[in-house]
Amino acid sequence: MTYRLVIFDFDGTLADSADWFIGALNKAAVRFGFRTLSAEEAAMLRGRSNREIIRYLEVPMWKMPMIARFIRRLAVEEVASIRLFAGAEDLLRRLQAAGIGVAIVSSNTEATIRQVLGPDTAALVDVYECGASLFGKAARFRRVLRRTGISPAEVISIGDEARDMEAARQAGVAAGAVTWGYATPALLQSCKPDVLFASVPELADRLTSGRRIKVA
Repeated sequence: MTYRLVIFDFDGTLADSADWFIGALNKAAVRFGFRTLSAEEAAMLRGRSNREIIRYLEVPMWKMPMIARFIRRLAVEEVASIRLFAGAEDLLRRLQAAGIGVAIVSSNTEATIRQVLGPDTAALVDVYECGASLFGKAARFRRVLRRTGISPAEVISIGDEARDMEAARQAGVAAGAVTWGYATPALLQSCKPDVLFASVPELADRLTSGRRIKVA
């Protein structure tokens, strides 16, 4: 179908921050006492679900909020290391020109996201719902729906991890996935997204073409 609103994840979907995140996660591991990752382990975990990754790292769930706050602080300090994927700015401009609303739901902070986007591109985003917990995106999606008044049937979520698709389904919106982010295409396909996008230009073309998007 066609959509009136697109809800984007930020890190791994609009921002190329995977390498930075692995470094930040290893800093958190030293701080909070869980296992650090080699490059080989990080690559292997791209094919695992978020819950499997947590078990592999041997992180108790009660530590997760502290770890998240630590990584958000690092993102503020190291924001210059985070860049948008090529074509992301053009994607947001094309959505605005097509009259399609844009929201960002992220575990990152709004201030950091705005800094990475830059003021002109940040102004293209209609709604920010940031600081979500690891598995708390569904509630943020519902807040976006309430704030915009748009029916879930007219909304698609775009993310790069299994948890993004889980949250979309819990909120009753279409679950789109991108193959250029953190999770492997094989893992994403196993989660049966409604739509799978292979490149930023393809995503822009399909969302703004005015034609119905064929869903799985």
